[in-house]
Amino acid sequence: MAVSATGEVGGSARRGRRVILWRHGQTSWNVERRFQGSTDVALTETGLAQARRAARLLAGLRPDAIVASDLKRAAATAAELAALTGLEVTHDEALRETYAGVWQGLTHDEIIARYGDEYTAWKRGEPIRRGGGELETEVADRAAPVVLRHVDKLPVDGTLVVVSHGGTIRTTIGRLLGLDPLNWESLGGLTNCCWSVLGEGARGWRLTEHNAGTLPEAVLGDDD
Repeated sequence: MAVSATGEVGGSARRGRRVILWRHGQTSWNVERRFQGSTDVALTETGLAQARRAARLLAGLRPDAIVASDLKRAAATAAELAALTGLEVTHDEALRETYAGVWQGLTHDEIIARYGDEYTAWKRGEPIRRGGGELETEVADRAAPVVLRHVDKLPVDGTLVVVSHGGTIRTTIGRLLGLDPLNWESLGGLTNCCWSVLGEGARGWRLTEHNAGTLPEAVLGDDD
């Protein structure tokens, strides 16, 4: 059971608006540790079951709106919550995972073997275009404004669910918290179908829950 930064179980305190950033369910490429990026990979049966389970929990938080990446794995995850809440899902390609060029489709071991120096530099926090793709700051540049635009439509104590991808969620959290991009790596990865919660406080956004939703499991994704 998650405990919020305010000390309340489940993060139930409603102080201002709330953003729940929910990672999609498992795909076959997650299991194979294959870098997905913007490649449109569907959920596995396990991933669909994860989405259904998580949706039942998130529905209890009474979301007011759902916005999701248009990639199949995120759209299918969001559809499970929409079916329970009756909310429509707004899809936005700006919430897609990081485009990573030639890294996409490669396994973790293949990336290390072929692009080891580039991988190491990225892990150090250097601004690297992995595989010739996007910078992490560019991902935040496109994704964070989408989140804020939908937050602006919420009531004063409303909840927005954002269904996206591990790397995109991490960079968006870093941007909304005002962290230096060099420190975004300090935000651990999200397990499939787990979520993080940002609450609106007097001095801006704060992280009240991270990687919530299940007992600890291995993180399988592009940003692990």
